[in-house]
Amino acid sequence: MKLRNQINLYTVALVIVLILLMNFSIYAVFSHLITDNELQRSKAETEKIAVALSEGINTVKPRDLLRAYVPIDGMVQVISEERKPLTTITSVTETGLKDQDVSYHPGETSSIITYKQKKYTLTSLPIIWSDGTVVSLQLTQNIEATEEILSVLRLVLLAVTIIAIIPVILSSQVLSKIIIRPIKAMTETMKDIQESGKFKRLPQERKSKDELYEMGNTFNHMIDLLETNFEKQEQFVSNASHELKTPLTIIESYSDLLKRRGKQRPELFDESVEAIHSEAVRMREMIEQLLLLAKHDEQWTLEMKQTNLNSLVSESAKVFQNAYNRSVLLNSKEELKLVTDEQKLKQILFIFLDNARKYSEDAITITIEKANETPTIRIEDRGIGIPKQDLSKVFDRFYRVDKARSRKQGGTGLGLAMAKELADALGVRIELNSLEGIGTTVTLIFSENSHVHQL
Repeated sequence: MKLRNQINLYTVALVIVLILLMNFSIYAVFSHLITDNELQRSKAETEKIAVALSEGINTVKPRDLLRAYVPIDGMVQVISEERKPLTTITSVTETGLKDQDVSYHPGETSSIITYKQKKYTLTSLPIIWSDGTVVSLQLTQNIEATEEILSVLRLVLLAVTIIAIIPVILSSQVLSKIIIRPIKAMTETMKDIQESGKFKRLPQERKSKDELYEMGNTFNHMIDLLETNFEKQEQFVSNASHELKTPLTIIESYSDLLKRRGKQRPELFDESVEAIHSEAVRMREMIEQLLLLAKHDEQWTLEMKQTNLNSLVSESAKVFQNAYNRSVLLNSKEELKLVTDEQKLKQILFIFLDNARKYSEDAITITIEKANETPTIRIEDRGIGIPKQDLSKVFDRFYRVDKARSRKQGGTGLGLAMAKELADALGVRIELNSLEGIGTTVTLIFSENSHVHQL
């Protein structure tokens, strides 16, 4: 069953149940009140007859006295303890009541009885008869008028129920149409995306910020994310294919050269082996970086422990300086310690130091300090800098500001992307500032959860 039909069915069914419960309650309360009123009226009449009998039983014949009080649609009867009628007087319209079974009630009672498919009130009251015995004075009255009123009430409530169902059905259809409209639009948009292969969004015409609007807005946001990720994936595949194509072409070319002339020319043999080895190493490093970048943030294996930030940076700078014979200046205003993963923090430092080495000739400066009670590491170089329009893209995978020069210097365009992934895993924020021809400054800002302490 379609959702629209389910909404119609459930809405109508619920409203019908509520209306029926309400009407049943109204009928039950009114029926109880009107029946109780009839019993009270019958009881009052019986008490009135009993008082008249007690006052005139010695002066007027009981039968004559009772005849004066017989109701126009009922019967007055006196029953002895032996269940024998002593006096029975009926109205003209209810002569058949004398044929009903006689019952004696020693106490005061009031009830509704049914005789020949008609309803009556029966009130019994014990009194002292003329011979001194205790008898039961019984008054029976027809309540067909009351039953007719209740019958009319039933018909009115039934008619109200039927009449109320019509607008309920119409309103439920309108309501279901309103609810289903954005869902239907979303379904049609999904089908269009599936058939055309192009990302589409829901038109948001509603100005109200209800749940349906939020659902459509969330759908559009999801499509934005999917489209962005799809474009990044396409770009990643394209860039990865392009980056791997170059070393594979070099390896294939030198391998073919070795196959044709390697044995005759030893110098060509050495050159080819060196080139093949260099490109193979570059491919291996690129593939390792790609595998690392394929991991999600939560999949990084972190070994968090308390670390002396000054010692870690000093050791990393010394190793880098010895490896590349580059001058690295270390400035430290105060010694700090924090909780982090030493190896991954060293990897981040090496990535930025290596970039500073490739694009600058002067000394590299590293500064450790607190900024607003937050530990920071600042790496500065006096190199060629990065154009302003490229600053927001340098952390994208395979992106290089100067592709020809970067490839010549051995870059893959994955280093800064790797540093960004590692920094996010460690909770470190990266700020990048650069001016062309002046240099670049990278600032690593640690989070408050690093438990920083001053030694």
